[in-house]
Amino acid sequence: MGRYIIKRLLQLVAVLFGITFLTFLLTYLSPGDPARLMLMSTGVTPSDELVRQVRSELGLDQPFLVRYGTWLAQVVTGDFGTSYKYGRPVLDVLMARLPATLWLTGGAMLLVILISFPLGILAAVHRNRLLDALIRLFSFAGLSMPGFWLGMLLMLVFGVQLKLLPVMGSSGWTSLILPAVTLAIPLIAQYSRQIRVVLLEETSQNYVVGARARGVKESIIMWRHILPNAMLPIVTLLGMTTGALLGGAVIVESLFVWPGVGQMAVDAIFTRDYPLIQGYVMWMAIIYVTLNLLVDLWTHLRDPRIQLDVDV
Repeated sequence: MGRYIIKRLLQLVAVLFGITFLTFLLTYLSPGDPARLMLMSTGVTPSDELVRQVRSELGLDQPFLVRYGTWLAQVVTGDFGTSYKYGRPVLDVLMARLPATLWLTGGAMLLVILISFPLGILAAVHRNRLLDALIRLFSFAGLSMPGFWLGMLLMLVFGVQLKLLPVMGSSGWTSLILPAVTLAIPLIAQYSRQIRVVLLEETSQNYVVGARARGVKESIIMWRHILPNAMLPIVTLLGMTTGALLGGAVIVESLFVWPGVGQMAVDAIFTRDYPLIQGYVMWMAIIYVTLNLLVDLWTHLRDPRIQLDVDV
């Protein structure tokens, strides 16, 4: 296992190098001048001479490979650069936005686990009955609704008409409800369907047929045998979903003006804040690779029959 972890960490270095190089190239080729945009955001008239001076101070007048090499050398020492927009270290900006994203991710995943698992189990137990049909209808509707439309609908009903919940910002725990529900509903629909499918596949296995033939109660078969075996693919999906949410739910955070990592990334793209974009990309890559590694290790520990590929 130690050899496998080392190889995966080496893979992380290669992935980070490739992703950051590609992102740096795309931002370099994108239209717009970050020096001019930065001056305009501060209310300064961006004359050509002043723009050239700012470009020189930021190193934007250097060739592409020189800029990337300089940035990479700084990253190795733990310096991710300084944000053009905020004038602060990129790492500080990320850490300041991270708690809001953690709260939103935790709230959404809590709703997903508490609701989708019972729905999936009920749908599998009552297969092809009315309850199963209703749950599948909900899943179809939840997956069909665009996130921005669902968010605006919730804002209209619970924020504007009923005036029960705030619709923007992060003024308290009540501000978390609408964005978390907006994120959770499509995921609940997805996971309830997935759990139903996995459970139905497990019920056709020989060990389940044998347990039923021996007269074991259905509840015991479900909770002691089927569910533990069905959790392996579900946990893998949960890990990937958590990674995506930790990277920031861009649409939801922008819609609800939630001060998380996703909204920060959108602002960085619009203002051509290259160091902040690069820091965000590295954060996303590290999260995905790390969670993928943790899920693989958990799966192996849960079922040693699943071998780790040390030759990756």
